[in-house]
Amino acid sequence: MTASTISTQTSEFNLEQLNQQFETATPKEILAWSIENIPTGLVQTSAFNVDDMIITHILYTELKHPVPVIFLDTLFHFPQTLELVAKTKEIYNLDLQTYKTPDLDSREAFIAKYGEALWDKDITQFHHVTKIEPLMRGLDELNTVAWITGRRRDQAVTRANMPFVELDSQGRLKVNPLANWTRKDSWAYVAEHGVIYNPLHDQGYPSIGDEPITTRVADGEDERAGRWRGTGKTECGIHI
Repeated sequence: MTASTISTQTSEFNLEQLNQQFETATPKEILAWSIENIPTGLVQTSAFNVDDMIITHILYTELKHPVPVIFLDTLFHFPQTLELVAKTKEIYNLDLQTYKTPDLDSREAFIAKYGEALWDKDITQFHHVTKIEPLMRGLDELNTVAWITGRRRDQAVTRANMPFVELDSQGRLKVNPLANWTRKDSWAYVAEHGVIYNPLHDQGYPSIGDEPITTRVADGEDERAGRWRGTGKTECGIHI
């Protein structure tokens, strides 16, 4: 699907009006709107952090609308993350679509091609080959018109003004149904609905990325402070 074709499908939406409307809507209502107005080409992107799990639960259990879920296997995830992916697929009968760096199936193969600790040498290249290129390929292959993220405004200062709906660089609609939720809201939903989550969240990791470059977060730090600590980065590039 070309960018012009996507733009034709998304140009009918008044984003300013939708963002005003969604300020008082629930995530379930926003996701229901997405399902109704984007009958084909709707996907969820998930790193299987707690907010992603909430969205999957709403889609698959409350709305009973199993959209494809894109997971980027960087080859450097924590074992707990991969265990959660497998468990989630089984529990929800997940339409899981896994994308990774082409022709590489292990950390050893990745290191053989790119050298030791590429993230220390060139974090931008590391994110491009493990996340950005696989995501773009996945969105293209799934003929994506709109993709759903689990981002919240209170996760970091870089997300403080994030809208509920926006356009990506290809003109696709990006839907952020939890934008005005807080961390407390998310965990209240998990407790009420029994949503499964990564056990690392209980061990000082409020936001979980690749194992070599994710650290625990201290009290008072931003939720995403443990991602790429010391690099000055606040985003991997997917949402920029």
